[in-house]
Amino acid sequence: MVTPMLRPDLWCGLATHACDALFEMCYATTFRESVRVLRDRYNGSFEPFWADFHSRPALSKDSDMLLLNDWCMAACYSADADGTVHLPYDLETGAVIPEIWERWLAWDPVRMIPQHADALRTMKAIYIDCGKRDQFYLDLGAQAFHRALAQIGVTDVFFELFDATHSAIEYRYPLSLKYLAERLSA
Repeated sequence: MVTPMLRPDLWCGLATHACDALFEMCYATTFRESVRVLRDRYNGSFEPFWADFHSRPALSKDSDMLLLNDWCMAACYSADADGTVHLPYDLETGAVIPEIWERWLAWDPVRMIPQHADALRTMKAIYIDCGKRDQFYLDLGAQAFHRALAQIGVTDVFFELFDATHSAIEYRYPLSLKYLAERLSA
């Protein structure tokens, strides 16, 4: 979703299957859980988590994905040029740190649409789908992305919420590839 907005000179279409969007729905709601895990298991810090994580099989604790997701998203959205990662919440209270959270929101595809409206209007094919029971609530982001496209006049879009979760939706890939192939070859 992001790359075609940034590089319409290279991309004239996009397909998204349950992609991260509407960050307050897919990310911010779990920050409180992360803070509790860090407090209760890792002395309120990622350093003990990393030491523990590297000492055992990956993903062998139920909280691993939660903490990994926060850290990895922060590495994508709010790291400094030297690689220093900044989390968007206070490690003790979970309170959002506005200046860091804003760095994340700058990469939210829903929020990016207004400043990239011209690029999106050039797209020959836009395909959006997501499971209605997505565990990360990415269906809400898909709906918001679809609505934001309509608000800038992009209405020739394939959009579907289907009966599934976030898992095992690979069977949807051929549908989007067919859609893209037909639209982009016309």
